[in-house]
Amino acid sequence: MVIKVYIASSSASVAVKKHQQAVVGFLEANRISFQEVDITMMEEHRLWMYRNIPKDKRPEKGNPLPPQIFNEDRYCGDYEDFFQSKEDNNVFAFLGLSSQPSVKDSES
Repeated sequence: MVIKVYIASSSASVAVKKHQQAVVGFLEANRISFQEVDITMMEEHRLWMYRNIPKDKRPEKGNPLPPQIFNEDRYCGDYEDFFQSKEDNNVFAFLGLSSQPSVKDSES
């Protein structure tokens, strides 16, 4: 299973950049393997992301903003969903992961 975070590397929105950094930073800090997919570099990535976000999660006007999070092809949610899962201490279930990855003890 690969967690994919759809981002926009050239976004003019400060909020979008902060949200992307928050998601990526959390995944890195918790050693959760993930792949960043930049929707500004390849049109097909942007279109795939748009097509695979459930209709009830799309905004009434405009396009969904990054970051959007998937586990392989399964939609997990957007930044607000991610943030709520952190607040609920439920990120691993949100991401569709069975448990927190084990970290080897470096002192042994």
